[in-house]
Amino acid sequence: MAQSERSLGIELHSIDFVPESERHGRVADQGPFWFVSNFQFFGIALGFIGPSLGLSLGYTVLAGGLGIVIGTTFQAFHASQGPELGLPQMIQSRAQFGYRGVIVPLLATLVSVLGYNVVSTVLAAEGLHGLWSIDRGVAAVGVSLLATIVAIWGYDWLHRVFKILFWVSLPLFSVLSLAILFGKAGGPVRAAGGFNWPAFVTQLASAASFNISLAPYVSDYSRYLPTRTARARIILNVFIGSALSAIWLIALGAWLATHLGNADGLMSLRQAGEIVQPALGSILAAISIAALVASVGMNAYSGMLTVVTTVDSLHRIHPNRAWRVLVLIALAAIWIAIALSATGNAVTYVNGSLLLMLYFLMPWSAVNLIDYFWLRRGHYSIPDLFLPHGMYGSWGARGLSAYGVGFAASVPFFVVPNVYTGVLAARLGGVDIGWLVSAAAASCTYLLLSVRFNAAEEARTIAAKAQAHASGHL
Repeated sequence: MAQSERSLGIELHSIDFVPESERHGRVADQGPFWFVSNFQFFGIALGFIGPSLGLSLGYTVLAGGLGIVIGTTFQAFHASQGPELGLPQMIQSRAQFGYRGVIVPLLATLVSVLGYNVVSTVLAAEGLHGLWSIDRGVAAVGVSLLATIVAIWGYDWLHRVFKILFWVSLPLFSVLSLAILFGKAGGPVRAAGGFNWPAFVTQLASAASFNISLAPYVSDYSRYLPTRTARARIILNVFIGSALSAIWLIALGAWLATHLGNADGLMSLRQAGEIVQPALGSILAAISIAALVASVGMNAYSGMLTVVTTVDSLHRIHPNRAWRVLVLIALAAIWIAIALSATGNAVTYVNGSLLLMLYFLMPWSAVNLIDYFWLRRGHYSIPDLFLPHGMYGSWGARGLSAYGVGFAASVPFFVVPNVYTGVLAARLGGVDIGWLVSAAAASCTYLLLSVRFNAAEEARTIAAKAQAHASGHL
């Protein structure tokens, strides 16, 4: 790909393999990219969940921090698959679930992407209306169009936008945070709260989901890095970037929720900023919304890859730029329609959507990571990932069975506030451990079903195929 096209043109690649000659970028850029992905209003709203359930500031920060560390661990380990394979995340999942069977986790991923964008659009529209009296419908459409345009241009433009937002937002939020630490941003505690296990675990699970929901497409944004990229470096960069920003904003959100007595996170952010310095609050709110819009674009981009992969799994297609544009417009229309019809409390939307993402994605993540790092140790036949009847088959019985068992085993432990509480979760006093049960059940099932799997033999087959291809015999 020519340098001018990388700078100005719409990205050419979609779900196809990125050749080494077109790899570019630095692993050091992954940290700021994933930092900004969480450094926006959604992260602040996440810090309001604990206090809304009666949790104190300290326990909210503790639960949120633990959840982020757990969720980011899953997310970061998926990141190394991008440079090593040069593929979008869910294409690689065909090795576990089959060429057509991958549709099952693809649908779960699509629900997650749309759910995130619906909630983000609601948050942005409500914030713009509350701050500057912009019509909610106009705000929702405007935010979505901006995000879609960035997604259409693709990989390099997303990285550029995130880099700009990183250097703009970091000093501004540092000023506010330092003011809070030195007691210059607000009054005394208005909602002290306390401790209870259901609220603590709900906050922890929501925080874990915040970054686990990124796992199905984290390598979408690292697949242009050179193959020689050190696995440990990219995992560390993604982990630090994602975890630090999320923990920072959860703590900030929890402080706003317990000190300013305003249930609206964006209004609280502006209020605290204005106390520190006139106009700072409005600037912080605007930057937070801009970062949220960029994250919606990131999700839309991966949603496009998810839809194209799903269609390709049913019927082989040539995923060109027209597919990219048409799919992104269709996805935007869907999430705008749902967002405009949504009513209710924003914190409830945030909590509910994150929990649903966690339930659907945890069994996929467990299966994918075990297969990649434990069974196959990164050895895959890339050409076979694009063949309906290749070495990975159409339907991956082991992966699909493990996913089904993991999801089914966790249902009795689900807790979605005001919607559903599983039988066993009720016996535990409303404590939600469904996602942990899901990960354990899916992992154990996949390992048991893989007892007879011969990774060494498959690796030799892959090496032989690669050698034959290089010599022109294939």
